[in-house]
Amino acid sequence: MTQNFSLKDQLFNADTTGYLAGLFAAADPAFDAATFEARVMSRLTELELKERMVWIAECLAEAIPGDLPDVAKVILKALPPPLDPNKTDDDFGDFIFGPIGDWVVAVGSDHPELALDVFEEVTQRFSMELAIRPFLNNHPDLVLRRMQEWAQHNSYHVRRLVSEGTRPRLPWGQAVGLGLSDPLPLLDRLHSDNARYVTRSVANHLNDITKKDPDLALDRLQEWREAARQDDDELQWMTSHALRGLVKSGHPRAMKMLGFDPDADISAKVQVDGEARIGGALEFTVELSGDKGQGVLVDYIIHFQRPGGKISPKVHKLKQATLTDGNVTLRKVHKLKGNASTFTLIPGAHRLEVQVNGRILTAVDFELLD
Repeated sequence: MTQNFSLKDQLFNADTTGYLAGLFAAADPAFDAATFEARVMSRLTELELKERMVWIAECLAEAIPGDLPDVAKVILKALPPPLDPNKTDDDFGDFIFGPIGDWVVAVGSDHPELALDVFEEVTQRFSMELAIRPFLNNHPDLVLRRMQEWAQHNSYHVRRLVSEGTRPRLPWGQAVGLGLSDPLPLLDRLHSDNARYVTRSVANHLNDITKKDPDLALDRLQEWREAARQDDDELQWMTSHALRGLVKSGHPRAMKMLGFDPDADISAKVQVDGEARIGGALEFTVELSGDKGQGVLVDYIIHFQRPGGKISPKVHKLKQATLTDGNVTLRKVHKLKGNASTFTLIPGAHRLEVQVNGRILTAVDFELLD
């Protein structure tokens, strides 16, 4: 019989706790691994993911008491070898080391230099992007100076921490008091990195900036194009990833930077094919026509019914294409999951819009059936 485990149970459980306990027991003879494991497991299963990280950090602080100068050597001695330095992506690390960041935040507020030393090592096993943010708020000049060194570090995990740790809208992350432009000199160096793990973070950082100041992000991307320090294909990928939010909203300058003319003379038709039912799919066909060779970036927007008569539009990617012969036909099957826990579908009148190069060109109403 196959058992389905939630993400929190896969990442934090008796086995991962035992692994962490073994590392600290080997680093410190006074560390009582059995007591630590029992303490962690006494509450672990009742907690959510982030709460589990905080709880394990509290248990570590109980097992090895003291301020950061007292425990830093034990932490560093307990760490396993760094993650594979020869990879360039998809190597986030082992979540069980995440609680060390919370532990350092709790006991290291008066020792920021030492905390940064510890983060530099731990982030090569698991990203310290969340833990570094309180230090950015309390010691911004110190952290930014250290990040200037980290931006040239031989480990791409440390280089990524510079971009990811300073993101304006980091998921789960404490808000930071930096100005949007404060980390940009660091991104100027990191944008030309040879590791996708780093350049993805830079692109995500710029996407965060677009939420408040689109032109600041667009200006920087233009400067990076002119500097020509990054491979053309990689910079194009970064640009597309950084501007994905602006593309959804149809921002004209973002469209032009990606090579799509928002003012192009394009006509569009859309047709819903068959019935749309909850648990089934919305099937539709889009026909576009315009100048031969014209590039098109096509999105579609479904206006969903919400409780209380409200409408919730959701933007989805359809296709990036070229009107090779002046025409293109696109077909899509959009699944309508009836058991999704995050978004409940409601039967009734809905609307489908087609957005081409940032402009809504055509729309059709349809009935979503139960």
